[in-house]
Amino acid sequence: MTDIQFSKEEKNILIKKIKLYFHEELDQDIKQFDAEFLLDFFTEEVGPYFYNRGVYDAEALLQSKIEDITDSFYEIEKPTEFRK
Repeated sequence: MTDIQFSKEEKNILIKKIKLYFHEELDQDIKQFDAEFLLDFFTEEVGPYFYNRGVYDAEALLQSKIEDITDSFYEIEKPTEFRK
């Protein structure tokens, strides 16, 4: 797996969200550096769990779609005396 990376713009948006959360939910103001440090921690330590969950969910969705396509082949199959 490659490292999870965000562009500078994406990172700034996430840092603002962290700072806003701390302010609104915890009634604490944290500095830019602390918010960056927290984002880096979550990106490195917790991010892979969310990434893997997304991979598993995408795999399950794809498998479901493949089953739908396979079923569609059986639906259009014409009856014959031949067997597979």
